[in-house]
Order: sequence, then structure tokens, then C-alpha cells
Amino acid sequence: MNDTSKLSRRALLGAALAAPLAAWAQTRTFPTRPVRFIVPFAPGSNTDTLARLYGKAFSEKSGQPVVIENKSGGNGIPAVQAALAAPADGYTVFFSSNSTLTTNAAIFRKLPYDPLADFAPVTLVGGQYLAVIVPANSPHKTLADLLADARKRPGALNHAAGSPSYALWSAWLNEIAHIKTTNIMYKGAGDVFTAVAGGQVDYAIVDASASSEQVKGGRMRALAYTGEERYAPLPGVPTMAEASVPGFNPMAWSGVAVAAKTPPAVQQELRHCFAPQRIRTK
Repeated sequence: MNDTSKLSRRALLGAALAAPLAAWAQTRTFPTRPVRFIVPFAPGSNTDTLARLYGKAFSEKSGQPVVIENKSGGNGIPAVQAALAAPADGYTVFFSSNSTLTTNAAIFRKLPYDPLADFAPVTLVGGQYLAVIVPANSPHKTLADLLADARKRPGALNHAAGSPSYALWSAWLNEIAHIKTTNIMYKGAGDVFTAVAGGQVDYAIVDASASSEQVKGGRMRALAYTGEERYAPLPGVPTMAEASVPGFNPMAWSGVAVAAKTPPAVQQELRHCFAPQRIRTK
């Protein structure tokens, strides 16, 4: 096939892909003004980073500005309440996570909201396995070192958690590894990284992608990864199975939701705005 034919095929393919998008852009009625993304974590968290990336793409596609509003703390409940207090018109989007839509329902006997009844899901926007990290100068060189010390000194070691999900996952590790450690809650991932890098805590379970640059930069060390295969950016870090803790493979995810009373047509328009940028990280 000659170059002219290749160019013609590419042009036809580009036109075919662009046609539905152009048609949607001409017929849509939403959004016609700025859209607010409410994030239940502080700036610097993985959910916040995703919200900003998607906010930029959403704005470029819809032609409307996106305002990121961080409401951290309180196990994400204040952020949920703010999202549900706004008019159910699609102009307030909740950038959710495990913590707000699943973990809270498991750990609180009574919540001021019902994740299933009060929200309508729009799309899943990202998922990432986790890493067990320690300060760069930690005496624990391997996960086995950390677990052995925890077993020798029950309750002496502490770990940081930036959300209820990470606290729950740490408790899960305690259970399956037969250890007892102390949880310290922080407002978000940024504070957790600061605590680990500064040696204020013994370890933490965090999003692997959010921590990889700091690990490579020497601010902290990663002892294990919860995915089934090693994480490409940190090839020297063993999986939990390789570190002799099989079966511990939690994943953090982020998704987009709106108030359940949001008109179905508006929900569909939101899916159009997010669909081309949908991602999943390994």
C-alpha cells in the first residue's frame, strides 16, 4: 500500500471517529455553565490528581470551566453532604473513592447518607494497586523485617492512613499477617507521605502510583506491592505474594457520581463528557 492510500485511510478513520463527537457537540444541552467537582481529599491525593486531570479534559470537551473543590477530613462525609446539598442538576459532580462509597458503609453503624440510594454512578475513572512504604532510614529493609518486628513488639509500631479505606486495608494486613499495630489518621495522602518521609510513622499502605516518584527519589522505600505482578515503575519491589503474604491485594479506585435525582438525560451527557478520557492503571 502506498503512502497516499495510507493517508486516505487515516483521513477516513479520523472523520469516522470525529463525526459522532461533532454530532454530539451540536445537539447537547448540557453543560452550559461551569461544573463543580467535589473531591473528598486534600490536594496531592490520587483522587485529587485524577479530578484535576479529568477536569481539564472535561472542560476541553464540554467547553465549560471546571472548578475543583477539596473538602477533606471527616472520613469524606462533609464532601458527600456538600455534593448532596447542591441542586441535582449535574453541575455538581462528586469525585468519589472506595472510602466514601463503600468503606464508610462498612465501618460506620449509621451514616448521614446512603451510597446506593443517594448517588447515581457516572463512571469509573481509575484504579491502582498499593504499596507498603517505610521511611528511607527505616531499619526494616524487607516486608519480612517489618512483620517480624511487629510480631515481636505488639502495638509498638504505627502506620499512617489518609482515608478510612487505607485504615481498613492496614487492619486487614494486621489480621492476615497476625500482627498488631497502631493506626494514625491523616487528612490525605500528601500528609501521609510527609509523615513517612519524616520518620513520624513506621510505615504506611499507599497508592503505588502516587508514591513511585518519591520512592525513586529516595525519600522513602517500598517493601511490597499488592498487585499480582510487579509494578513496572518500581520493578525491584516484590509483590505481596513474593514477600510471603499471599492474598493481600487491595486496590484503590476512583469514580464519578452525582445525586440520584439528577435527570437521566443529564447523567448520560456527563458520561459522554467522561467516556473518551476513561482510564485504568495497572
